[in-house]
Amino acid sequence: MRGFAAIGLYNPKNTINIGSTLRAAGCYGAAMVAVTGRRYGRVPTDTQKAYKHIPLLHTDDLHSIIPFDCVPVAVELIPGARPLDANYVHPERAFYVFGPEDGSIGKSVTSWCRDTIYIPTSLCMNLAATVNVVLYSRALQRGFPDLHGKYKEKIHGFESAALSAS
Repeated sequence: MRGFAAIGLYNPKNTINIGSTLRAAGCYGAAMVAVTGRRYGRVPTDTQKAYKHIPLLHTDDLHSIIPFDCVPVAVELIPGARPLDANYVHPERAFYVFGPEDGSIGKSVTSWCRDTIYIPTSLCMNLAATVNVVLYSRALQRGFPDLHGKYKEKIHGFESAALSAS
C-alpha cells in the first residue's frame, strides 16, 4: 500500500488522549503524530510505548510541519464539513488534524485544510476515539498495516480468507 497517514492534534486538553492517539497510530500504521500546546508526558494509555517508534513532534504551528505533498484534512463538526462515510476518499498522503476535546480548531486551521470531515454521531466523541474511527475508516479503504509496517488486503480479503480457513 502506498502513502501514509500523519496525525496533528491541535491543543489537546489532556495527555491521556495523546497517549491513546499514539496507541491508535501504532495500531493503524500512522507515520507521525504532531501536537500543539502542552508537551507530552508518558501516560498509561500509550501501552505500546509508541513514542519510541513513531515520531512525536511538538510544534506551535501544525501547518508548518505538514509533510511534503500531504493533504491536510480537518476533523471537525462544523457546517460544511463532509461526513466520514463510504463516499469519502481518503487522500493517499493525509495529515489529519483533530481539535481539542473541549473546543474547536476553528477557521485558523480549517482554512488551510483541503477537506473538513466529521463523524456522524448523535453526541460528540472523545478525541482518541475520533482518531481511531478516522484511522479505521482509512484502513478499510486503503488497507490494514501488519506488524511489520506492510499493508494487508482490504477488509474484504480478511473476511474471505477467514471464511475459507474455517
